[in-house]
Amino acid sequence: MSQTFTIIAAAAAEKFHVCLDTVHLDSSSFHLHGEYKNSLPSVLLLAESENQGENGEVIMNTDEVPLPIYITYGYSRDHRPDLKQFILDLICSGDGGIPLFVKLADGNQVDSAVFGQILCDFKKQLNLDALFVADSALYTAKNLVIIKNFQWLSRVPLAVKQAKQLISQLTDSDFIKSKISGYKWSQQCSDYAGITQRWLVVESVLRREADLRQLEKAVKKSETEAKQKIKQLSAQKFACGADAIDAAEQLSKKFKYHQLTQIEAREICEKKSSQQFYKVQADLEVDAGVIAGEIQKAGRFILATNVLDNNELSPDQMLDTYKQQPCAERGFNFLKDPLFFTDSVFIKSSERIESLALIMGLCL
Repeated sequence: MSQTFTIIAAAAAEKFHVCLDTVHLDSSSFHLHGEYKNSLPSVLLLAESENQGENGEVIMNTDEVPLPIYITYGYSRDHRPDLKQFILDLICSGDGGIPLFVKLADGNQVDSAVFGQILCDFKKQLNLDALFVADSALYTAKNLVIIKNFQWLSRVPLAVKQAKQLISQLTDSDFIKSKISGYKWSQQCSDYAGITQRWLVVESVLRREADLRQLEKAVKKSETEAKQKIKQLSAQKFACGADAIDAAEQLSKKFKYHQLTQIEAREICEKKSSQQFYKVQADLEVDAGVIAGEIQKAGRFILATNVLDNNELSPDQMLDTYKQQPCAERGFNFLKDPLFFTDSVFIKSSERIESLALIMGLCL
């Protein structure tokens, strides 16, 4: 199906002079109604064997058609985790978001596990000398090795330790104002996964404002929850002071934006029973160091590319090209529009769903 679609798409792109200097990869889920326990019967392909039976009869070899996609539960971009789904992988042009490659996948596909191979499959079908762009799902050590001979641009997930440290360490003086309004950047070198590459730490004014608002809400929510937990802890009775202080210190470690200070274990003696025990007394304070770190990295993200020449792909071009990534999302929005009648699907088998996907891609 993918090969058929790409042949048609390439012909259309050539006819209408679509620029293919950059292509963008993304995926989305489509939910379905029905149990989807069975597929269509396998098609028997009959081929004459080199040997014949004793009575001259032809011995037949039986092959099955390629395995259909697996309709199952997975992470739902449609916010319908109660329904089974399939995944649609889409590669489109930076020029106009024209679809060039469509592939259906199992409903539980993990993008980071397959994005590298998808780009390889696309490259085999349409040998483009293009810049391949994708979100952070592409940026894994395995994928970068797979596509090391391609030119690529991706977002670096902050789960990468080096990236997390970098955005926290850079100060305002390390950044250069971008030609693109509302952005500034700082360029760094990296050899993540053994691949020499450029990292562009970007700070967005709008995103920074949004992040700071979210931080303020998160700190307030954390404070409310922390006070409730301290109240519960202060009501507990401990056999010794050391146990009380240890419990308070363990609780303090669980707080993200706060910490317990002035921790004390108060000895209490009940008059009626003459029983002695200890209770915790402590103050709750904002962890200024953690808050300062969150403020410093607010609005920042990292782009990476193996195009090392600034003249070939400047920092501003990196940012501008990645900002075109939503072109694939616009395609998904069209395919999921209720007026398109495929926002919610029930078709008898996964094989027929794959046929439908080809038609959906052609409509897009």
